[in-house]
Parts: sequence; structure tokens; C-alpha cells
Amino acid sequence: MNTLDIRTVDVVKYITPLREGGSLPAIVEASDGFLYVLKFRGSGQGKKTLISELIGGEIARAIGLKVPELVFMNLDDSFSKTEPDEEIQDLLKFSVGLNLGLHYLSSSITYDPLVFDVDSLTASKIVLLDSIISNIDRTAKNTNLLNWNKELWVIDNGASFYFHHNWATWESHLTRTFPLIKDHVLVKHATRLDEASKTIIEALNKNTLETIINTIPENWLLNESDALNPSQIRTAYLSYLISRLSNIDALINEIENAR
Repeated sequence: MNTLDIRTVDVVKYITPLREGGSLPAIVEASDGFLYVLKFRGSGQGKKTLISELIGGEIARAIGLKVPELVFMNLDDSFSKTEPDEEIQDLLKFSVGLNLGLHYLSSSITYDPLVFDVDSLTASKIVLLDSIISNIDRTAKNTNLLNWNKELWVIDNGASFYFHHNWATWESHLTRTFPLIKDHVLVKHATRLDEASKTIIEALNKNTLETIINTIPENWLLNESDALNPSQIRTAYLSYLISRLSNIDALINEIENAR
């Protein structure tokens, strides 16, 4: 089974929470000496948020977008014992084990559509990406994009694949489009959708998608409330993405109508 070569590091220092995030991520230092934004398995949406971050981030990277390095991060139980804030203490306690980190882009600036320009091909790729992965959280209110070294970087894909919160109905999403794309922060700039779609279809062949999905840690796919087992869940993610790509012309029409 092919998987991505994603590094695993240990959390060695909890630095500060990022309270603007609903799941209360944090800046941490890892055993490799670098800083990361740590996404916790014990947050409100749990391991499914980490899965969305992993699949969405690596798909974005595969189609040529700038994405911070993703790493698996081991968190031990020592941090919760020394944390005075009860909310953070509980989060750390329930997140012991394997979590997900994004390389911290020091001195980056949140993308502001009123301040920063974005080229139309990049915008088209990002809007199509979010339509494909059903990402409801890249709006003007919360762009989840960063300007770093004069380039646009894609972060925070945790609100994607919202169908996976109810596996009993996931198949009903296979033929749907994504009307919420009308609220996307970059939709007005997405004027090169046909060109972007060709790049995306070439990049996201079945083997690439399988490799990304196979990289999901087995433990993240184990939830007592889920109706499917890990193998079935991997198959469902793959089927969903293949269906989205085969229906990409309808997604493009929807975006053009919104624009």
C-alpha cells in the first residue's frame, strides 16, 4: 500500500494556543527544533478534522498550490498535567497520541482580499479545490489563506468533507455540487477555471488519490459511532473524490454562475 512520506515528530514544548481557531489549535515546538501549528485529535470535531486537513492539504499540494509541510505529531500525557487552563488541559488530555501539525509560517499575514492581489490561475485552483473537497470555510470572514514570502499559502482544510460526519448518508453526496462556493473569498478572481481543471485532473489520478488516502493513520479511522470500518471509509473517500473529478464541469458551471 503506497503512502506519502510524511515525517513523525514529538511535541516537546506547548507554546501558545491560537484562540481564533474554533478547535483551539496551538503553536508548539517539536523534536526537530521547528515550530508547528498543532491540530488536536481531542478537539470538538476530533480525528475527522485531522483527516480533512491531511487529505485537503495534500491534494492542494499535488495540484501545485503552496501548503505548509504537514507532519504527524506525537503528544504525550505530560503536557496536560502542567497546564493551568482547564479547557486546554482537557484538550491536551484527550489528544494524547498521534496528532497533525502544519509547519508554522513565521511572520506570515492573513490574506485580506481588500489588500492583497492574487493571480487568477491560483485563485481558480483554490476555488476548484474547495469545491472538490466541499470546504465550507474559506470565506471573507475566515479566509484560511496566508501571505508568506510574497506567495499565497493554503492552510486549514479541516472543515472539508463534511459528509463524513454521517457515514450512513455519504453516498447521497456523490452527485451533488457545492452551492456554498458562492461565499468563497476568491470566487470573483476564479476566471481561469478551465485551465485550472486540466491541471487538477492531470495531477489527481487514481493512484495519487489512493496514496494520499492510504496515508491516513488507521487509528484516525476508528470511531465507535461510524457505520463503516477503516477500509470502507478509505474506499468512500476515494469514491467521493473520483466522483467530484468526473463531475468537474458541473462544479465549474456552478462557480461561474456564482461569479
